[in-house]
Amino acid sequence: MNRIYFSILIFSVLFSCNPRPKFQQETINQAMVNGKQANEGYVRSLKFVEGWLTKVDSASGLIPTNLNKGIDIWSPENSAADNYPFMVLTAYLLDKGLYNGELLEMLKTETKLTSRVKSLPDTYSFSKRAFESEKLEIGKVIFGTSEYIKDGLIPLNEYIGKSPWQDRMMEMLDDLSEHLVYLENMEEFNYYHAPAEEVNGEMLQTLARVYWMTGDKKYLDWAIQIGDYYMLGERDLSEIEYLRIRDHGCEIIGGLSELYVTLHFANPEKKKQYQPALYKLLDRVLEIGRNEDGIFYNAVNAKTGEIIDNRIVDNWGYVFDAYYSVWLVDKKEEYREAVLNGFTNLNEKYRNYKWEGDSHDGYADALESGINLYNREPVPELKSWIDSEMQVMYAMQQDDGIIGGWHGDGNFARTAIMYSLWKTQGTHVYPWREDVIIGAEKTNDETYIVINADNEWSGKLVFDAQRHKTILNLPIDYPRINQFPEWFTANEGEEYSIVSSQKELSRKYFGEQLLNGIPIQLKAGEKLIVAIQ
Repeated sequence: MNRIYFSILIFSVLFSCNPRPKFQQETINQAMVNGKQANEGYVRSLKFVEGWLTKVDSASGLIPTNLNKGIDIWSPENSAADNYPFMVLTAYLLDKGLYNGELLEMLKTETKLTSRVKSLPDTYSFSKRAFESEKLEIGKVIFGTSEYIKDGLIPLNEYIGKSPWQDRMMEMLDDLSEHLVYLENMEEFNYYHAPAEEVNGEMLQTLARVYWMTGDKKYLDWAIQIGDYYMLGERDLSEIEYLRIRDHGCEIIGGLSELYVTLHFANPEKKKQYQPALYKLLDRVLEIGRNEDGIFYNAVNAKTGEIIDNRIVDNWGYVFDAYYSVWLVDKKEEYREAVLNGFTNLNEKYRNYKWEGDSHDGYADALESGINLYNREPVPELKSWIDSEMQVMYAMQQDDGIIGGWHGDGNFARTAIMYSLWKTQGTHVYPWREDVIIGAEKTNDETYIVINADNEWSGKLVFDAQRHKTILNLPIDYPRINQFPEWFTANEGEEYSIVSSQKELSRKYFGEQLLNGIPIQLKAGEKLIVAIQ
């Protein structure tokens, strides 16, 4: 088997050393700028965690849904789905003691106190020390569970892999399978427009990914049952009178595209059955669902073409993920063009844009949209917009680390970490410390990683893996809602040659060694440059 070799040149130099050639020095300088941007994202994310940990219920140790009307309750669709998982991810990267300590204990407590239908959770009241409602509403439990799994545990699982949080996710998913009949009838619970589309879309995304992760066909069969409901005529989304494209409703578009990509590899005949209906839906949304800038409206009447809500969606990239995924397997060029056209006017018209009024959550979703698609289509204008708008979102954080004081605060950290991982090209230092700054910059043929520390530090430089393969076993890395994109990755079974001014580092490494981390020592004020060619 052919081996792939990367040459990694490592130089340990002081800031006062002679500059390297101009092109390389410019790359180093940009990597240092990126390091400052990444560090700000990490510092703010950890501050968010610390702020919310001051708000936990003293008896249960759980975080409230919000700091206003929901201060007395923990809810699976809010506390668990949007806030807590990104506290966990932040600690995983930045504070392993917190990750293995208080946040793990919170998971154990949540499982014990809130599980109501087998492992499926329900809303818990701190003052009652019991469920908020004495009456069991199975639709509410199903909704909360699907939110917890897809919005919270799936993205956490895609980055961390095997963990107690993965175990919680799989237990709930298997228990949820007993309530499949309700997934077509969520409207009867009257929560808001399109709850069936949200829950079914979330389940399709979860089931497609878990099918690949486990190899267990029962998850694909379950997804196909839902897919048949939408793709074989029983509920034609291209003909319904209220098609919600914004958050919540967009889940079904993403879910159907994920199932479609899965079937491309796992069941081509079923994919062929679905293709006309999926194309019809995607084409109808492009026809009636976008403004003059190529960005989607909140809701339309798919049957008549009427625009029901002409405000534009903050999670535009969540919808574009579906088009790009279908393009990856079918090469339908108009779908890729629709994605690229959606970037055109961001710099001109959508700076400081109030995606959801004054809420940071609209910014978090819009920025995630941009980062995930920039990973696939590195358009310079998109990069400029992301860098600018991150500062707008950051400015919404309060001095105590709290952002808005509600469950959407977790989405702030989710997007900040996503941004920081981009600015380090997926590399990280363990143990993390605020004064140890790591940044990276990619050129056409090489990637530079720069690390500097104010004070003496020793630890490891750890490289990212192809997580879509190592954790999920996906056949391709198609864009997914709430995924953390991969940038530079080290791969098991491949060999890397490292040349270093620190002689003990100058040798060949296997990918496994890079994934486990290269031991590094820095003096105070020292700068370490890693050039990967």
